Parts: sequence; structure tokens; C-alpha cells
Amino acid sequence: MPLAIDQLIQQKPLSVDEFLARYGSDNRYELIDGEVFDLEPTGQHEEVAAFITAKVCVQIDETGLPWFVLQRGLLRPSNVGMTAFRPDVAVVDRDELSKELLWSDQSILTLGSSIKLVVEVVSSNWQNDYARKVEDYAALGIPEYWIADYAGLGGTRHIGKPKQPTLSICTLVDGEYEIQQLRGNEIIVSPTFPKLRLTAEQVLRAGR
Repeated sequence: MPLAIDQLIQQKPLSVDEFLARYGSDNRYELIDGEVFDLEPTGQHEEVAAFITAKVCVQIDETGLPWFVLQRGLLRPSNVGMTAFRPDVAVVDRDELSKELLWSDQSILTLGSSIKLVVEVVSSNWQNDYARKVEDYAALGIPEYWIADYAGLGGTRHIGKPKQPTLSICTLVDGEYEIQQLRGNEIIVSPTFPKLRLTAEQVLRAGR
């Protein structure tokens, strides 16, 4: 049976410019190697992202650092073609924005040096969070990356058996991430926010 026109269009890889023209104003979508992914933000997904944002904002305010939290802005790596990630939470260094050529016109970052911490809340496209983004965020030099898997969706090679809610804290060491998996009442140790006092369960359950 021949494919419908819509299916043919979806199968054609999109450039970043084509993606921005079609989906740039809709924060449900991101682009990886020309393929559009629906981030499928459920209610609990959004609660976890909002909880992390709130706690991180308190830390930024207390330290007085020139940082702010960007939610669902686009990260268009300059070294990766046909890709525009949309992190759930990104801590941005305002002092670095003068190097971002697109920032004055669009909510788009291209340099890892602009980001201190990035967070992905896991949805059904968990492979991207645990594999592709671990590689690309490390290559960009982002010093800290959290993977908040509140429903235990990740593969067993990432979160073990039996699968359960897991918070992975990825810390950049010599260009690669060292990954610590936290569950339950285990305490988060964040290099970016050393005074943060939270457990994995508090994050994964969004403070419930």
C-alpha cells in the first residue's frame, strides 16, 4: 500500500531551519539527526521538571550567581548537524550569552559553555536521554547532566533489574560523564549546587 503524503513528509529528514519553521513555537518537539521526536510531556513529567526548576532557582538566588533557568529552550549544537535538543531544564550562565549568536533573536543556545546543568525528565523516548544525549552533552562540555526517570522507563542496562525510578547524576570528568544512580532516600551530590539538599525520591516524586 503506498504511503500517505503525510507519512512521506514525516520520513524525510528535516534540517534545523525546516524544524524551526514547523515546530519552533511548539515545545513538545525536538530534532535529532533530522528526525522529529515528540517529548510526550505527561502531567507527572511536568511536575518533576517544575520541582527541579523551583529548587535550582532557590540555589541560584542564594548564591547570587549570574545564572537563570531556561525551560524547554532549544540547544542547537554547532558541532552536530540536523539536531536541536529541547532540554526540560537548563541552567544558563548569563555571562556567556554574548557568545551566543542566535540568542538575541531566538531562545536558542549553540554552545555548551553557556550551560552549567542540564536535566532531562525521561519519557517514552528514553533511549535518547540515556545514550545520545549522554554523548552529545559530554562532547559539548556541559559539566553536569541529570536524567530523572520517575517511572523507571529506561533499559535494564541503564537502571538495572528490577527497573525502578532512578535519578542519574552525570558529572563531566576528562571529557566523559561519570554516572551515579540514585534511588529512594539517597542524597544528591551536585557539583554545580553543592548546598543543594535533596534526595532522589524527592525529585522523582516531585516533592510529594
